[in-house]
Amino acid sequence: MALFAFSVAPMTGSESVSAAVAEAVRIVRESGLPNRTTSMFTEIEGEWDEVMPVIKAATDAVAAGGHRTSLVVKADIRPGAAPGQIDSKISRVEEKLATGDEPHARQ
Repeated sequence: MALFAFSVAPMTGSESVSAAVAEAVRIVRESGLPNRTTSMFTEIEGEWDEVMPVIKAATDAVAAGGHRTSLVVKADIRPGAAPGQIDSKISRVEEKLATGDEPHARQ
């Protein structure tokens, strides 16, 4: 199991890349894998062999415009982790914040 965060965009002179990014996000959503999109990255969860083809397809869709393409990928590879880490990882942090459970004392 792994969590991947990636950002893909054409390297063009235009200010807006939203149409190309929207196509990449559509491909991720149609994959059926757990995912979310923020202003900076799209996150997707699954096994390495099922996620990487989705990232490649999203990148290929953006590159179809014929421009150079920028791709940034970050992976949190979690052997033996149960599915659902895309949400539970955030929940654990929020729980710590809500209970005031801080690992380091403030100075």
